Amino acid sequence: MSGTRREIPNDPGRKERILEAALEVIAEGGVHKTTHRKIAARAEVPLGSLTYYFDGMEDLLAQAFARLADTMSLLYRQTVQAAGSTAEAEEAVVELICGPAYATTRDLTLIFEMYAYANHNPAVSATTRTWLERSRDSLGLHFPTGVCRALDALIEGWPMHGAFDEAPLDRNLVAGTVHAIVAAAPDLARDRAGGGT
Repeated sequence: MSGTRREIPNDPGRKERILEAALEVIAEGGVHKTTHRKIAARAEVPLGSLTYYFDGMEDLLAQAFARLADTMSLLYRQTVQAAGSTAEAEEAVVELICGPAYATTRDLTLIFEMYAYANHNPAVSATTRTWLERSRDSLGLHFPTGVCRALDALIEGWPMHGAFDEAPLDRNLVAGTVHAIVAAAPDLARDRAGGGT
C-alpha cells in the first residue's frame, strides 16, 4: 500500500528524491503550477509518499526551498573560504557573480520563485533570511560587515539582472565594481595587512 512505513527501509533516499523532484518541477513551471502529482511522477514514487513525508504542499515547498538554500550556501562558502588573501577573496566574489558553477539558469529561476513565495510563507521567509545571514557570514571571513552586505547584494542581484539582459556579464566591470566596494571600506586596514589589495 502506498505511503506506508513498510516502503521506507527499502528506499532510504526517497525523501531527498522527492525534494529534488519538487525543485525540478518548480524550475520548469513555477510554484503556481507545482502539484503533488507532478512531483510524485518526477520522483518516480507513489503519490502517497508525499503525504507520508510532508504535511501538505506548503511544508513540501518549504523543505524544498530549504534544500536549495543549503546547497547554494555550501557552494558559496566553499568558494569564499578557499581564498587566501583579500585579492583572492575579491576574485571569489567575481566568480560567484560571473562563474558557471553558482547561480546557474536553473538556480536563478528557483531563487526567483523562492523570493516570491517567501512573501507569502513564513517558513520560506525565515529560510531566505537565514540564507542571507549565512552568505554574509561567509564573506565575513575576509571583509568587514558593511562590505559583506554590499557584496552579497551584488552576488544575488547582478546575476538576476543578467538573467533578463541579452548582453553577457562584463567580468572586468564586475571585478572593478567589487574592488571599488572593498577599497572604499573605512576599516579595510585589517584586510590589507593580509596582503590582499
